Amino acid sequence: MKKAIIAALLLALAPAASYAGTLNFPSDAPAATITIPDDWKPEETDSGIQAESPDGAIYMSIDVAGAENVEKVIQDAITFLKDRGVTVDPASQKETDNELNGMPVKNFDWNGKDENGDVSIALSLVQPSEDKLLVLTYWGTQGDQDKHNDAIVAMLASLKPAQ
Repeated sequence: MKKAIIAALLLALAPAASYAGTLNFPSDAPAATITIPDDWKPEETDSGIQAESPDGAIYMSIDVAGAENVEKVIQDAITFLKDRGVTVDPASQKETDNELNGMPVKNFDWNGKDENGDVSIALSLVQPSEDKLLVLTYWGTQGDQDKHNDAIVAMLASLKPAQ
């Protein structure tokens, strides 16, 4: 995930692929926009957007939080992973600060396991505005996630604050 975020920071042009139009989320009061490939079947959730790679190797969601519910949104992301059988190796935690498309980002990355074996897990806090926070949850099967790197980099490069 860290490599994908860094690559997204350097990527100016997304690779050619079948992409959905720019998605505003949440649709009733957009905080951010992103472009996700059609074959990832992006869908709006109660608090943001989620998508999964066509082969199921990568899951990504972005939830919008305000000051009043940021802790709940983060806890919901952690609970979601646990409910899906994802376990985190706390000793593997790496924490970094970056910037993505002008937005400050705090990344938490771990190694872990799910029913298919070893996975990479990330929880990134992206600040598109003073009063909003995007909680990006990522988990991907190690060994399979590299083949999706171009799509992940392009999606992250397209993530921007809503206008």
